[in-house]
Amino acid sequence: MDSELLLVHGSYPYCFFIFVGHDIRSDNFFPGGSIYPNPKESSLFFSLGHHVDVYFPHHKRSRISPPIVFSGERVEKKNPSIEILPDECLFEIFRRLPGGQERSSCACVSKRWLTLVSNIHRDEINDNNKGGVVSKVEDQDVEGDGYLSRVLEGKKATNVRLAAIAVGTASRGGLGKLSIRGSNSTCGVTNVGLRAISRGCPSLRVLSLWDSSSVGDDGLFEIADGCHQLEKLDLCHCPAITDKSLLAVAKGCPNLKDLTIEGCANIENEGLQALARCCPNLRAISIKDCPLIGDQGIASMLSSASFTLTKIKLQALNITDVSLAVIGHYGKAVTDLSLISLPNVSEKGFWVMGNGHGLQKLKSFAVTSCRGVTDLGLEAVGKGCPNLKQLCLHKCAFLSDKGLVSFAKTASSLESLQLEECHRITQFGFFGSLLNCGAKLKAISLVNCYGIKDLNLGLPSILPCKSLRLLSIRNCPGFGDASLAALGKLCPQLQHVELSGLHGISDAGFLPLLETREAGLVKVNLSGCVNLSDKAVCIMADLHGWTLEMLNLERCKISDASLVAIAKNCQLLSDLDVSKCAITDSGIAALARSNQIKLQILSMSGCSKVSDKSMPSLRKLGQTLLGLNLQKCKAISSSTVDLLVEQLWRCDILF
Repeated sequence: MDSELLLVHGSYPYCFFIFVGHDIRSDNFFPGGSIYPNPKESSLFFSLGHHVDVYFPHHKRSRISPPIVFSGERVEKKNPSIEILPDECLFEIFRRLPGGQERSSCACVSKRWLTLVSNIHRDEINDNNKGGVVSKVEDQDVEGDGYLSRVLEGKKATNVRLAAIAVGTASRGGLGKLSIRGSNSTCGVTNVGLRAISRGCPSLRVLSLWDSSSVGDDGLFEIADGCHQLEKLDLCHCPAITDKSLLAVAKGCPNLKDLTIEGCANIENEGLQALARCCPNLRAISIKDCPLIGDQGIASMLSSASFTLTKIKLQALNITDVSLAVIGHYGKAVTDLSLISLPNVSEKGFWVMGNGHGLQKLKSFAVTSCRGVTDLGLEAVGKGCPNLKQLCLHKCAFLSDKGLVSFAKTASSLESLQLEECHRITQFGFFGSLLNCGAKLKAISLVNCYGIKDLNLGLPSILPCKSLRLLSIRNCPGFGDASLAALGKLCPQLQHVELSGLHGISDAGFLPLLETREAGLVKVNLSGCVNLSDKAVCIMADLHGWTLEMLNLERCKISDASLVAIAKNCQLLSDLDVSKCAITDSGIAALARSNQIKLQILSMSGCSKVSDKSMPSLRKLGQTLLGLNLQKCKAISSSTVDLLVEQLWRCDILF
């Protein structure tokens, strides 16, 4: 095409005619004749000289300078370009394009065009395509609910990328989830980027802003104004955001269901109060390290959302017993409650919360580093929460055996009990909770509890705890053979056993646990039990090999004899860890010779006696392996690893 006439028409009282072509000399336009064959049109030209004519329409104010000037056969003007159009004209062009695919193509031309396209609000798009072309992509209703997800981290978090996301996802159903983690140090995300999202992504449902110091209230104003479907808002370390943002979100996003605020020093009680008033569907809140939020904000939110709020997490706040009293009274729908590092909450707060009789639906309760958790407070919680199924206590320095046993007697629905760094808990409290918990207890975990001592308690002849399926004892140096043997008799239905980092466990304590099982063990983790030998592993393989699926023997005192027993008896085993054990090539060969075992994960990190001779065995095991750990196997050369990587293409190999 030698030339082309482009008409650009907008809502302004003028229009532009632009001639675009390879050569716009006069002989290319109506050669041998006048440029305006209609004589009446000649009046529209003004003479500027003997050889110069300039075309100006009547009553039109030119926005292009200079005009198109012809002088004989020579054009006294630079090559025309659409870039000479002002922003408002390009904006009018872009908003009249027939579909999102076309606008996305235009946005790829330059940053200027991208900025203009990303600033088009959906209401400003001219969708009156009478007889026009409709975008094929938009016709297909691709993810119409807006669940496309995008994550920007670190250097990738810029306004330009946000603008590109806003334009690019518009033609594919719209963006549903956006997470911004960190920011580019030189050109990071600001309010401008969020404005582009608000204009182009009205279907946004989830927004996360982490470490975004350049984003302030104006950015969230834009989100509240354009993203009315927002359901989840996560603000983490955004110091420029204040209560004004939450007020705008409360008014503009009534469907908000999940709110997380962490490390936002300028958010106060007023913002929470507004959300409680205007967001009737609010179901989950998590507030951490916000020094200006106190009892007033928490109380207002709980009292307003009494029948909808199901999950509450409060951490490192300056709240007092008042907030816990409000939770205990108004938390009628709360099912999950987590209280972490609340230094101003005392025993009275927990006692009042338990006696408020509002937490009838509470199922999961987690407390960390709260000095108010005492024997009296925990007993009150047990009485006031009849449907509690999971209790996790971490760093509760004032809780003793008496309080734990009293709680166990009242918590008839308890299914899971986790104790971590509760150093006043001894064997009496641990076994007392097992004996007094109801018939629903399925899992118990003891981690880093230094008050445990290996004492022969001489438990009375009572009904065993047949409901317990999972036992986890980790890094409790006082837990030894006597305690383990007692557990074996008390809990005959155990299927998942984790005894990690227990140097006091030996074959003498582990064998009674194996021999008193009424059900087969499924998952066993014995990592760090340095005094367990081949004898215990061989008996375990013989008695429980028919059900065993996962076995961790890291740093146990075993040899190839254990691998031979495993290869012979453990047909269902899929995950085996023998890291830092004294196994050799013979043990690996025994595993490979077995036609029954179908390992998927094999870890032998730090096995210095396994060498390149195991190459054929590993290749055979690799027929079913999905993961192989050969780290710190000094006798295996890099060339052998390269061959394994080449041949075992389905398997992830660590070396």
